Order: sequence, then structure tokens, then C-alpha cells
Amino acid sequence: MKTRPSYLRADVGAMDGYTPGEQPGPGEQVTKLNTNENPYPPSPRVLEALRAAAGGDLRLYPAPLADAARTRAAGAYGFSPDQVVAGNGSDDLLTLLVRAIVAPGQGIAYPVPTYSLYPVLARIQGARTVEVPFPEDFSLPAGLFGRPEPLVILCNPNAPTGTLVPGQEVRRLAESLSGVLAVDEAYVDFADENCLDLARELGNVVVLRTLSKSFSLAGLRVGFAFGPEDVISGLIKVKDSYNLDRLAIVGAEAALSDLEYMEANVARIRSTRARLVQGVQNVGLDPLPSQSNFVFVRCGGGRARKVIEGLKARGILVRFWDEPGVDDAVRITVGTDAEIDRLLAELGGILAAE
Repeated sequence: MKTRPSYLRADVGAMDGYTPGEQPGPGEQVTKLNTNENPYPPSPRVLEALRAAAGGDLRLYPAPLADAARTRAAGAYGFSPDQVVAGNGSDDLLTLLVRAIVAPGQGIAYPVPTYSLYPVLARIQGARTVEVPFPEDFSLPAGLFGRPEPLVILCNPNAPTGTLVPGQEVRRLAESLSGVLAVDEAYVDFADENCLDLARELGNVVVLRTLSKSFSLAGLRVGFAFGPEDVISGLIKVKDSYNLDRLAIVGAEAALSDLEYMEANVARIRSTRARLVQGVQNVGLDPLPSQSNFVFVRCGGGRARKVIEGLKARGILVRFWDEPGVDDAVRITVGTDAEIDRLLAELGGILAAE
């Protein structure tokens, strides 16, 4: 039989795509602690705004720059609208940065282990990846400073470890670079500090935010990039014509008008995070200090696979990577107190049976 030719680019055909966290099947009842979703619903203002917007106007295209949400985000975080671009989640904004800044054959540098989308975006662009290993304490690696690549990405707090690089160190990194530093702050509302001041003050820093985590809007897919006007204008040039739909724009504006609701949920999650850290320590595991809405737990002795399989058999999903450097750890999303209580009880039973 004649082999059908591939119509894909050779590098795309050969590459591995991004692998999202496991999703439960239709009707499957599980405790889902593997994809860092917020366990609490979005602000009532968001739901009210979406209901009001779900009408005949959906026949019309949305505002190309998501003006209402963009202006609200600018005001909430101390920027002018020209320093902000909205995206279909922060993943979309990462794609725009790579598309606008990195030519095929050039490089993208980032410390590892980190968010596994970065190398995928590089390969799609035909760019090289420069992966600089974190030291044991997850401080900035010396080899990241002074990099010549046009784009350096720092996930801060880092995924999957939840660790945070202090802002003064991020500033020192940015000032050492000749290209752009993108600070991916998807989880920063759960942390003690952020780098928005660097996006205001330095000409080569772009900070990315998402409403998926702290604002409980993973289902709407809205993010924002904050940075110098010339960089933001370049991102606007390469974005899709209408990269946010009408409902996403309305929902984002409503969410950003109710920061107090988000902050209250963040406080609850931080409190539960402390209980989770103490609980996994009590059963003999080793959690890293977390500044995010998840905890990265080193299991030791090759027990990570046993932990994840045991929890899944009991209807609890957590995240595991079968990759060097992270293959003896699990990442646990901070759920409700009741969900974490159940997780800890089941985890204790799994480990006690060794």
C-alpha cells in the first residue's frame, strides 16, 4: 500500500506538542487537583455580566483590542492602555511574544524545570531553546544572566515548583540582558510580591497575567501583557484580529472591577496551602516552599508513581511528570479545605501501606 505523504513541516511532524493535565471523562466523578484551577466560583458580578451580555449582540464581532477589559486592567494595575494588550489567556500572549520577537533560528532562554509550553512555542517558531538548569534552591541560575537571546522567559512563581525569585533579583536579570525578559506571573496573586514595577520602569520587561487562576476564570481564557508601548504595539501587530470574544471581554471587565472578591478567595487558598504543606510533611513527604496555588511535593525513593496511581484509584487527580528532574514528585493543586482533608487522609493510607 502506498504511503501517504505528510503535508506538515518536518519539524512540526517530529515535535511533541504540549500535554495538558488529565481531564476526567464524561460523568466521571473525581477530586480534580491536577490543573491548578481555583476551587471557588468567579465573582457574582462576572456571572451577572455574562448573563446580560448573552444576547443578540453576539452576532457582532468583538472589539479588536478588547478595549473595555484592556482599559480596566490598565487602571487596576497602574498602566496606560497603550502599555497593555489582552490575550486569549497568557498562553496566547506567550505565543505573541515569540512570534513578534524571535526570528526562526534565534533562541529563547529560560530556566528549567519550568512550564513545558515554552519549548513547544519555540519549536513552532523554528527557534532554538536554551535551557539553563535551576540550582537546588531554585534561585536564578548564574547562566541566565547576560544571555544574548532576543527573548528570556521567567515563570515567577515557577511552574511546576511554585518557587518565587525575589523582584530585586528579577530586576538584576533584566538589566543584564540585551533582549526582552518576559515574566510569566500566572500565579503571582498567591505570592508575596510581583514584578509589575519592572514593566513600568524598564524598557525590556513584559509581565504576563491571567484571569484563569486567582480570578476563577480558566473557562473564559483571558490574559494581559503589561510592558513598554513599543513592545506592546508589536504584539498587537501579530495577534489574531479578534483574539477575545465578546463574552470574555465582558467577563474580564467585571472580574477586574471586583478585586476584593478575588483577594478574599486568594486569602482562603493561601490558608489552605499552609495546611496542605503541613499535612504532606506529616506523612513524610518533602514539599517545596510555595508561592502559588499548588504545592510541589518531592516523594523520595521513587514513590511518586505509587502516590499518583494510588490517589487516582481513589478518585483524586494530581499532576506527575515522567521526566528527569521532576519524576519523583507530584504537584497538588490547593483545593477546598474538604478536598485537601480527603487528599491527606488518602495519602496517609497509601504511604502507610508501604
